[in-house]
Amino acid sequence: MPDTLGSPRAAVPPSRREVDPHPPFLEVEAIATNFKRRLSGVTSTLERVVPVQARHVRIAALGPGLSAAIPRVRMRDLLGGWRRPATKPFRIWHARRNVEMLPGWIFRDLLRMPLKVVFTSASQRHHTAWSRFLIARMDAVIATSAKTAAYLKRGSTVVRHGIDVEVFHPAEDKARAKRELGLPDTLVDRRLVGCFGRVRRQKGTDVFIDAMLELMPSRPDVAAIVLGRATEAHLAFQQDLKRRVAAAGLADRIFFAGEVAPKETPAWYRVLDLFIAPQRWEGFGVTPLEAMASGVPVVATTVGAFEELLVDGETGTLIPPGEVAPMAEAAARWLDDPAALAAASRAARAHVASEFSLESEAAGINAVYERLWAEAR
Repeated sequence: MPDTLGSPRAAVPPSRREVDPHPPFLEVEAIATNFKRRLSGVTSTLERVVPVQARHVRIAALGPGLSAAIPRVRMRDLLGGWRRPATKPFRIWHARRNVEMLPGWIFRDLLRMPLKVVFTSASQRHHTAWSRFLIARMDAVIATSAKTAAYLKRGSTVVRHGIDVEVFHPAEDKARAKRELGLPDTLVDRRLVGCFGRVRRQKGTDVFIDAMLELMPSRPDVAAIVLGRATEAHLAFQQDLKRRVAAAGLADRIFFAGEVAPKETPAWYRVLDLFIAPQRWEGFGVTPLEAMASGVPVVATTVGAFEELLVDGETGTLIPPGEVAPMAEAAARWLDDPAALAAASRAARAHVASEFSLESEAAGINAVYERLWAEAR
């Protein structure tokens, strides 16, 4: 059975220090690796949590395309990897992908660097033989949800993702937030339902569109936003969705906003009245947390960690994946009951602040590191 850390009761050490963006390698106690150039959920997670971890552990990130705002080391710094950090018996090498587990294993076992390798798994599927081989050689494994832990053939610690509730917060004035965002006039005076993420079948964007086509004709005060890009392989999928919207006469009320920079995303949540996470499959999925932290109730499918994130009936509604009618019906129930929607908005914000803070996630990960260091003493 997995342990569970990162809850609101996980203690955050009281001492804090300024984060050095370029720490001397000898002082680095943990390395968070990111060996994928394209922006992904894993990269976003790392960039969000490492600065908070760094308040209490001397951690730095390693890899291309990382934000200048987080502490970083360079590949050539690894030439000093045979020297132990100044304050610990070994360094932590934290991997989140196979391509990052492999070099950690090589550095530790073949090159004999003083390392312990930690792996975080977010996937909810049976692992390949190669992945199982690498996971079996990790010194510790973190699962981002209980469902993820069930797919691991070894012990793990559950540390759920957290959200920065200072970045994701409700709008003080939603009408002003819409104007500042520069939304089309046809959206500004309507209640808004959002679906954020990559535009593709796996993400259920087509189910969301079909649900809106069913819901909106009888509710002229409702509009929808699809935020996210379609990669080249999914452009035809997106174009088909746009054609269906136009054929229904709703092109002025269903807005495909494209992709925005991560720092701009919180402002888009703040203009919403309801968020829908329509995924057919998901590893963890932080968009419901981001929406709830912004005071937006959520209709989400029962995939990924969504069942562990929402309080069904209080902060939103859980529905089966891939089904249009339940999605449209759940959205209609919330939109047709303004008092219930307002109560769910308050409950959603409070739920994320108490159960899914970014500080709790960082404390949970750091506790895994500290346990490994303590075992060596």
